[in-house]
Amino acid sequence: SAAQDSATELIFLMAMISLQLGIFNLLPLPVLDGGHILLLLFEKIKGAALSQKLRGNLQMAGVLLLLSMTVLVTYNDIIQVFFE
Repeated sequence: SAAQDSATELIFLMAMISLQLGIFNLLPLPVLDGGHILLLLFEKIKGAALSQKLRGNLQMAGVLLLLSMTVLVTYNDIIQVFFE
């Protein structure tokens, strides 16, 4: 509907989506950029690199959390569409 309203509305919608994705990407989940920043900060404070096994486990936990959030949001959307 934003594309049908005006070009300004469409550009505003695209800017809002881009901004929201950028903010979401800064969440401190290891699989996202915010998580990488957090891990680098932790390594800087610790003074040594994290082991590859720990880094891999953190990445896997981040992926699982992100997938869980995706499933939850999709489930909520389906419930709202069909049962409300």
